[in-house]
Amino acid sequence: MIGFTRIDPIKALYWGAVINDVVSVPFMGLIMFTAVNPNIMCSFIIPVRHRITGWAATIAMGAATLAMFWFMLAP
Repeated sequence: MIGFTRIDPIKALYWGAVINDVVSVPFMGLIMFTAVNPNIMCSFIIPVRHRITGWAATIAMGAATLAMFWFMLAP
């Protein structure tokens, strides 16, 4: 269907990935806060090793987002 429009499919894929990268960092943070909150999760809170892994992934994704913007805006 995109072939019948003037939208470049490669640019659409690129900007879709950029939007996904930017939006995923806050969602990952919210998921981590939810997963460790006993008021929400009751007895199903995640163990410490998963907390460390989850926060490390969130920080890595945030760093990748910052690097992406750094290189997009660099002259």
